[in-house]
Amino acid sequence: MSDSSSYSSYLTATAGAYDALAERYADHVKDGLARLPLDRGFVRAFADLVRGAGPATVADLGCGPGYLTAALTQWGLDAFGVDLSPALVGIARRSHPRLRFEVGSMGALEAGDGTLGGVVSWYSLIHTPPEQLPAYLAEFRRVLAPGGYALLGFFESEGAPVTPFDHKVTTAYRWPIDTLAALAREAGLAESARMLREPGEGERFHHGRLLLRAA
Repeated sequence: MSDSSSYSSYLTATAGAYDALAERYADHVKDGLARLPLDRGFVRAFADLVRGAGPATVADLGCGPGYLTAALTQWGLDAFGVDLSPALVGIARRSHPRLRFEVGSMGALEAGDGTLGGVVSWYSLIHTPPEQLPAYLAEFRRVLAPGGYALLGFFESEGAPVTPFDHKVTTAYRWPIDTLAALAREAGLAESARMLREPGEGERFHHGRLLLRAA
């Protein structure tokens, strides 16, 4: 990545922000996908596609307290979680003791080249400085086997350029879905499907989803 010192500072700041609010954040997202049928359907479609391609491991990147990792496992995938925040990983391990969770950066994964059938970044790329995002997408492509799937969930910018906003934990960014899809394509991840969802009750922004496939 372009500036190792600024990148390291961003990682440290993001991990620290989530560590400080870990219990509150885990409580806030504890319902996971249960109250969001459109989101649940899109994630379930990802799981079905990965499972249909044959036995494969899936990484839930930025897994937080692990609710999505657990859902993917329930839907028949061999899933594990990675998160920057040691506090959130601790909560995930307590909540789902039979699953594997690791402290780490999704920009420098320990998985070997082409070893994963799927990766999920569900609202975890949102804190990434825009200039760093292509390197993350390249890392997703590196670990995916040919034909493997990537699933991105993010806040959509509604026609505006990439826009920072005051996320409750730390600064985050809203992305134009076309721009994010184009960056993914440049990284070797072809778009298979997309979804835009209106803000629900208590939500401020539109939500974007991209289902991508490794070339």
